[in-house]
Order: sequence, then C-alpha cells, then structure tokens
Amino acid sequence: MKQLAEFVKERRKAVNLTQEEFAERAGVALTVIRKIEQGKTNLNMDKVNLVLRMFGHELAPVNSKELNG
Repeated sequence: MKQLAEFVKERRKAVNLTQEEFAERAGVALTVIRKIEQGKTNLNMDKVNLVLRMFGHELAPVNSKELNG
C-alpha cells in the first residue's frame, strides 16, 4: 500500500491540489484520500479506483493463476 500512497500523494501534489480539492474532483470523501495517502489497508477498491482514474489508472483484481504464470 505504500506505493499506492506515494503515487497518489505525488500526483496530487504535482497538480497543486489539496487533499480536499482532490477528493472533491475525484468524487470521494476527504477521508478516502487521507486513508490512501496514509497507506491504510482497509480501503474500498471502488473508491480507490475513482481516485486512480483521475490519473488514467485503475487497479484490477488479480488471481493466483495470473501471479504464478
């Protein structure tokens, strides 16, 4: 989760948005942005994807077959 936290925080700062402004534009609560940037693990994936879509990204579920090739 640390990589996700750093990615979101760096990208948000690169476009000069506060957490509040970014949450509003992404359509999520401020607490969602704070949890992501703090590296919390109990995140709602739908909310995370709303945030990531702001940067043209999305997290998709991974199954064990994909990981083991």
